[in-house]
Amino acid sequence: MERMRTVYREQMDNLAHSLIVMCDRVGSMHKLANKALFEADLVSAETVLSQIDSLEDLRQDAEQRAFELLAREAPVAGDLRQIVSGLYIVEDISRMGALSVHIANVARRRHPNKALPEPVEGFFREMAAVSEQMTHETRQVLIDYNVDQALALDKTDDSIDDIHQHLFTLTNDDNWPHTPAQTVDVTLLSRFYERYADHAVEVAARIVYLATGYKRDVYLDKLEDERDQRSFNQRLQALERHLRM
Repeated sequence: MERMRTVYREQMDNLAHSLIVMCDRVGSMHKLANKALFEADLVSAETVLSQIDSLEDLRQDAEQRAFELLAREAPVAGDLRQIVSGLYIVEDISRMGALSVHIANVARRRHPNKALPEPVEGFFREMAAVSEQMTHETRQVLIDYNVDQALALDKTDDSIDDIHQHLFTLTNDDNWPHTPAQTVDVTLLSRFYERYADHAVEVAARIVYLATGYKRDVYLDKLEDERDQRSFNQRLQALERHLRM
């Protein structure tokens, strides 16, 4: 029985590790896609595209591990949450990889020219830097199951949302000076970065559920209720001290 339990725990650990491996692969692809975009680097773009099949292999391997655990071990409680959350996380990380491929495709299509008009390149460099940071933080969350760090990713995502909205406003302005093709590229690329960040936030939300047993919004409401209760207790204690004086 002890041997079976050890094997089961190793299988659970392998599933968790496979998610980290996927995140590492996507992080590498995303950095190369950014390089391809900002430097009109065809080699980087082609390298990203060449990794599509290997990322799909990682996705299928992780899913297979999860399905086998569900079918053979009948997990309950925390283990069941880990497996089900793992299946959702696999899909989110896979989508992050697909969005990196989309970015690389835009860069390849416009080569040897840059896809971005110079006046908006700075906005995209900021989105790229933040999204790379979010990938790193997502990896750490997958390792540590740190709830506070997972919740912080949602706030980091706000900066990308703000830039995405600003670019939307610029491209719809009557004074937007660039060509229809450039407008399409800016619109699509902004959306790709925005969705990439959203999927990182979703991974973090799954970790919150895995670590606490609560969905992110429910957990945040619970924290707020606890803060309100502590504040009430402090005011009540202060009043009691005042009345005893």
